[in-house]
Amino acid sequence: MEMYMLPSVITDIIGSQLMIVLSFLSLRYTFLLIRREPDNFLWGFLHYFCIALAIFAISRAVGHMVKQALLISDQKEIWKMISPFSGGINTLLMISVSAVTIYYHKGVEGYRAIQQKAESLRHANRNLEKATTTMKEMNLHLEEMVESRTQDLALSEEKFRNFFHNSKDMVFFIDKEGAILDMNKAGLEMLDYSKEKPPRLSLNHLFANINDLEDFQNTLSSQKFVEDFEAELIKKDGSIIYALLSATGIYDENDEYVGCEGIAKDLTRLKTMTAQMISTEKMASVGQMAAGVAHEINTPLGIILGYSQLMKDDFPENSEEYENLVVVERQSHACRKIVADLLKFSRQSGSSAQEVNINEILTDVIAITEHNLHLDHIDIEHCLAEDLPVIAGDEEKLRQVFVNLINNAQHAMEDEGGVLTVRTSFSKEEQMVTASVIDMGTGIDEKIRSRIFDPFFTTKSVGKGTGLGLSVSYGIIKDHNGTITIESPVMYKNSCQLTPGTAMHVRLPVLGQDDNRESTPATDNQLLEKDKNG
Repeated sequence: MEMYMLPSVITDIIGSQLMIVLSFLSLRYTFLLIRREPDNFLWGFLHYFCIALAIFAISRAVGHMVKQALLISDQKEIWKMISPFSGGINTLLMISVSAVTIYYHKGVEGYRAIQQKAESLRHANRNLEKATTTMKEMNLHLEEMVESRTQDLALSEEKFRNFFHNSKDMVFFIDKEGAILDMNKAGLEMLDYSKEKPPRLSLNHLFANINDLEDFQNTLSSQKFVEDFEAELIKKDGSIIYALLSATGIYDENDEYVGCEGIAKDLTRLKTMTAQMISTEKMASVGQMAAGVAHEINTPLGIILGYSQLMKDDFPENSEEYENLVVVERQSHACRKIVADLLKFSRQSGSSAQEVNINEILTDVIAITEHNLHLDHIDIEHCLAEDLPVIAGDEEKLRQVFVNLINNAQHAMEDEGGVLTVRTSFSKEEQMVTASVIDMGTGIDEKIRSRIFDPFFTTKSVGKGTGLGLSVSYGIIKDHNGTITIESPVMYKNSCQLTPGTAMHVRLPVLGQDDNRESTPATDNQLLEKDKNG
């Protein structure tokens, strides 16, 4: 063998040995993978591929090493004899490895299809296990679930029953013909049927005014609800009560009207209080008229009395002229007494100064006037300061003041509606409580602002006011050592512009140590002097 061939021979022998070593290392690695994941198709394919590759490596490497050994030993004839067999074996093994490689992709696709099917079966099995577990839990807790649902239904029914029976307003249910199917105890008491079983009632029996009934039914039909509908209802004895009705239509699955359910609130007491306020305003008007008459008569009476007393000095006591002047003097004193009585009537009575909380008075006044305001589409916004100190005053007279102010604000807003704000605040530095009534009306013209508090001055139309409300209110606040002022136009609700409206600010001193005492009626002279000064 020539020496120049030696490196090639050595490389061939070493390469053949490395081929065997590497193929068996690959075979061992795939064997370990199969042991870890026996069901993995990919590892199984690679394992068989490495087996074929290892056999091919052994055949080829052994063939090369035998070839080199025979050539080195100069036995070429022997190699010529066995080389065809070695080449054929290598060729068959190469074909096997190639065949395994060619069908790898098909095997992988089949494996993936099987895996997807297996995963689908596993997913279905998991869902089946969950459903089975859920069914087991439902079977175990079915009785508890039914009991819980029953308790919820019972609680809901109890809430409705409590509302139906304990409501202080009338609650009723009506069928599509207008017959009353059910009514709570408060409703029966409102109609005076509480002591006996009422007859089968209907809306035709309850509504005193047939036009109100038609309006109620037409509104319910068109809007499917009725809100704040004021009507006169007939009681068992035939008397009338005033009620505020709200109802909602009930419809079946075909949107067919089958009846309605509603609530009625008794307004009779509110109507009575409104009538009393009207009567009070009329009495105030009479009082102001009496004060005006007394003021006009008192001056000429004083002159007559003074001149009669002076003229007595000009005649002897037993003379006829003297006696006539005594009669004039006596009758003048009688007239003075009548004037004093008129003044006492105009101030109605002396007031008792007591501890008064302005917030409580305003809350009562809002409750009385709120319904009438809502009828004119006016909402009340009240911002009452907390921990407001008390003042010394007459609660009834102060209530009259704020009723007058709210009524005036309502009149200013009755056409357009809006928001009426009632606000209280306390100035610690001045020790004054301020109560403000702010409207969104048309405001007060500057030309008439100075006459607002004059008796009998009013901007209302004939029949809507006497012009005494603000005058009486001014006198009451003045008697309480307070002030009442006007702001118009007013910066309403922190807007960026002055908007039309009026704010009436009532400022009253807080209760001091010397204020907790009974006020005493003023003398006739003091009243006369006060009347002269306006």
